[in-house]
Amino acid sequence: MPNNIKEQIRTDLQQAKETGQLRAERIREIVKAAVSQVVSEFQEGSTELRSIVRDAVSVVVENLQTKGSEFKENVTASIEGALEAVNTKRHESIAKTQAQVKQLQSQLDEEENKIQQEVDGILAEIQDTNNVNSPETKTAIDSAIDAIKNSDELALLRRRYAQLQAQLAIVKANLAARYGGRSEEVKSYLDDAKNWFQQARPQAEEAVAQVQQKHAQLEAKIGEAGTSLAKKELQIRLILRDLLLSAADWLKEKEPADKVGK
Repeated sequence: MPNNIKEQIRTDLQQAKETGQLRAERIREIVKAAVSQVVSEFQEGSTELRSIVRDAVSVVVENLQTKGSEFKENVTASIEGALEAVNTKRHESIAKTQAQVKQLQSQLDEEENKIQQEVDGILAEIQDTNNVNSPETKTAIDSAIDAIKNSDELALLRRRYAQLQAQLAIVKANLAARYGGRSEEVKSYLDDAKNWFQQARPQAEEAVAQVQQKHAQLEAKIGEAGTSLAKKELQIRLILRDLLLSAADWLKEKEPADKVGK
């Protein structure tokens, strides 16, 4: 690691001490800024980059007083800052790929909607021409059409799919936050989770108070995570972990509307 980078970290840490700004978030920014200056000179995944991260963290440790949990928090921040600098390009690539995935998902949703519209049109036409049939035939056809339109199993499958997608988005948010992802990347995953939770919400007429309450709690947790992320609070990982566990528990619960196999 170039000595001028080490010296920059020492100087910035000293200035932060003198101005009373030596907090975890500031340390994270100092290390990230210093490491970012030399990252482009080395190949991703190289031993040189690993040495840079190791030396950057060592400089921070040497210049900080050991104060229990505060010291651990500051060291963690220095590691996160270095990792974020090293993995900037990869996270930019991830963000680009994620945008492409969203576009593909939108196309899939559009095609599925077209299928549903086509099916609804066919069923409506069958129902319209059913008026010329006998009462018994009309009743049988109307009953069959209602059963297709109001399939509990289909509704449940769609809801479960949305639940799984929501949980997957939360998993991605946790991974991004843990491995130095940009705040925009984490927020994107949280937004995805919120959108999928909305799709997983049962219709008002079929939902019971317990299910509605669970959805409200999860949405509140997503909002808390978003607020913490916007303020760059260090407990974001704890909040995301709690959100992940809550989503996992919610997914395991059997909803009252679950009628598959009955």
